[in-house]
Amino acid sequence: MPANKLTQQEREAIIEICNRPEYASLPPTQIVPTLLDKGEYIACESSYYRILKAHGQLHKRGRQKGRQRHAKPTSYTATGPNQVYSWDITYLPSKVIGQHYYLYVIEDIYSRKIVGYDVYERECGELASQLLQRTLLREQCFNQPLVLHSDNGAPMKSLTLKAKMDELGITSSYSRPRVSDDNPYVESLFRTVKYIPSWPTKGFDGLEESRCWVNGFVRWYNTEHKHSKLNYVTPSERHSGKDREILAHRAEVLLSAKNKNPGRWSRDIRSCEPVGEVHLNPEKDAA
Repeated sequence: MPANKLTQQEREAIIEICNRPEYASLPPTQIVPTLLDKGEYIACESSYYRILKAHGQLHKRGRQKGRQRHAKPTSYTATGPNQVYSWDITYLPSKVIGQHYYLYVIEDIYSRKIVGYDVYERECGELASQLLQRTLLREQCFNQPLVLHSDNGAPMKSLTLKAKMDELGITSSYSRPRVSDDNPYVESLFRTVKYIPSWPTKGFDGLEESRCWVNGFVRWYNTEHKHSKLNYVTPSERHSGKDREILAHRAEVLLSAKNKNPGRWSRDIRSCEPVGEVHLNPEKDAA
């Protein structure tokens, strides 16, 4: 037997100590130093852990709950517009300290088009449900399969909104708590909102001014902003299916330029292929 191996008596003593009332809620990293302060030593912390594991007692000790693991949200794929929406609420600053306005945005992840939006003075599931119904009416997509993804905020999980989604036949999808990567499309959109040059860094004078600014932003974003993730067509062009025609025309222009002066082209023309299907929380390929 190795000289440094614990005896059976020492192993039993460790189990007995760890189960004493004063130590039952403490990990070995707390028990060993406490015993040292009392002039006692049996083994190091790693030995305690090893012996506790061998006896099936290596569990979360104490009242603190162990870290909860949340399953990754269900993956959804959009092959066309009005199949998967993502929505969220962000703050709009006011010139009054401590006051904010709330921008509600619903985005189609396939086209990145803002299909629904409004600005309110409070966060509320009732307001969200009204906006959702108006959005479906405007997009004329009632009675067809639709997924609505959001984070876990109170308005997103309100009974009023859930009831409206059930009424409209919408499938709900939620991010994991405190995981912004599960709702990447709206998060990216909000970054665009707040880094655009016209963003009022000093805040808005009032609700109507904030709504007017947002109206202008949405018009620009949907109809003028050539989105990098859409191969530089606008969200409205992608949403209406015009992106194929636009990109095909670009390819013709580039090929004509290359044929006129082939010496300036060391490689093929840039890709003018339309973006394909879009995934929400896609499953990672196994290595």
